[in-house]
Amino acid sequence: MTKDLTNGRPFSLILGFSIPVLLGYLFQQFYNVADTIIVGKFLGVTSLAAVGSTGSVNFLIIGFVSGMCGGFAIPIAQRFGAKDFSRMRVYVSNSIYLCAIFAVLITTLTVIFCKPLLLTMQTPPDIVDQADSYIRIIFLGIPLIYLYNMSAGIIRSLGDSKTPVYFLVLSAVLNIILDFVFILIFKFGIRGAAAATIISQGIAGISCVLYMTKSFPELHCSFQEKKFNSSSWASLCAAGIPMGLQYSITAIGSVILQSAVNQLGSSAVASVTAAGKVSQFFCAVFDSLGTTMATYGGQNTGAAKIDRLGRGVRDALILSAVYSLFCFLLFFVAGQYFILLFVDSSQTEIVQNAKLYLLENSSCYMLLAVVNVVRFMIQGMGFSRFSIFSGIFEMIARTIIGIFVVPRFGFVSAGLASPFAWLLADLFLIPGFIRCIKKLQHDLGKAKC
Repeated sequence: MTKDLTNGRPFSLILGFSIPVLLGYLFQQFYNVADTIIVGKFLGVTSLAAVGSTGSVNFLIIGFVSGMCGGFAIPIAQRFGAKDFSRMRVYVSNSIYLCAIFAVLITTLTVIFCKPLLLTMQTPPDIVDQADSYIRIIFLGIPLIYLYNMSAGIIRSLGDSKTPVYFLVLSAVLNIILDFVFILIFKFGIRGAAAATIISQGIAGISCVLYMTKSFPELHCSFQEKKFNSSSWASLCAAGIPMGLQYSITAIGSVILQSAVNQLGSSAVASVTAAGKVSQFFCAVFDSLGTTMATYGGQNTGAAKIDRLGRGVRDALILSAVYSLFCFLLFFVAGQYFILLFVDSSQTEIVQNAKLYLLENSSCYMLLAVVNVVRFMIQGMGFSRFSIFSGIFEMIARTIIGIFVVPRFGFVSAGLASPFAWLLADLFLIPGFIRCIKKLQHDLGKAKC
């Protein structure tokens, strides 16, 4: 079930690997969107706004978790590419220990401080209690989120991008069923939507672990390989923590922007929530390409095939350009119909604002594509600490828009925050990628001497 990405035409390998990853992201987004649709249709605009107001906080914490797991998977992919299976198993064992420690620590801190953070963000009073109820349950499920992301990351590192998708399909179907059961039958309200998400994610994670332990003999560790290894912890943290921080630093800007939108009222929050969910669903393509490039970059760096890295970036960006144009044309013609999935047609202001937000974002999707493809490639090459600076640029951009622009120009300027963030990140990442390639070439030449 493993797949070697170090041989063959990069375009075909990237496309073949990314399609199953894309399906996984789509199903993940699908049950996130399903939550929002069911909340918006059956619990009302106020509950929809409550879920939306937690989006940036959710990204701040869960982004760190998923980013860290993705970073832990990079040394595993590099050792797999180098065919150093014993060292790979040591990394797998120690990544599990690290995930368990971080899961307990982050869960404790977030559950304690989620309400004060929502209040600091000036969440509207009419939705703050519902928002707290929703995000607190999500945070209680952080160990299950670690479980899925780490196990799926290990499986993908070995070149199997299909299996995690199968379990996400199961999870998505279960999530929708539980949404209806918890919200419509048991009347749990917004807390039912959060519980459905976490339970579904946990089942996907457990399924991945059971499959992984039975299907990959390369992962069967000896007693010695299961021991705590300080050098492995150092390598894993060097790859994982910067990658997690990159998401969190980016999310800080989103939190500041969300605070500015919160001050525009519940209708503005609902508009951003609906448009954001649609955008996240369509942006799953860029997420899948990013995940693909991390594995592709990790395996080819481990195999010392540096010339394939630039070719991989080029081919991924060609795919992105075609898709970006398709998204903009689709939203220009029919963007309002996607928004109507979340709100009634009588909410004309929300529909119009949400479509404007979609158009502003989708016109710059190619900038986002460069961010994902180049940044994840840099991380796969082993320069996680270097790529974190792109997250700092994104944070600065969203902070500028949130503090200085949205209060003055209103909702129309909120949709410009992400494109501005992507542009600043690209201005750092493109020359950064060139520098990283030269560094690898220099190190490789030195090793041969």
